[in-house]
Amino acid sequence: MAGVVHFANFLRYMEEAEHALWREAGLSIVPPGSEIGFPRVAASVEFHAPLYFEDEFEVHIRVAAISRRSIRYVSTIMRGDTKIASGTVTAVCVRNSPRPMRAIDLPGDIAGRFAVSDAV
Repeated sequence: MAGVVHFANFLRYMEEAEHALWREAGLSIVPPGSEIGFPRVAASVEFHAPLYFEDEFEVHIRVAAISRRSIRYVSTIMRGDTKIASGTVTAVCVRNSPRPMRAIDLPGDIAGRFAVSDAV
């Protein structure tokens, strides 16, 4: 109503950037028929300035940490030189079946495609 982007959309923007990062690495975060998945177990967003409908913006993402079973991303949403929001998302590698889901080690062929970076 106020012309400001709803706060929940920022997590969607960060997730889209995450999927693009995986595609750039030659992977899919949700390959058809895969027995593993990457549910999010933590997410946070800090808002710095409003984003208005029809504003053009960029989402920068980097891998901040890789552990035996998880990947943590840091994202920054920018409109030109203005920082709109920043946030983190942590995803855990799980085996989907048999139920219930269980955390498993990241497959080496996936973990090896990503590098931890300090720069966004």
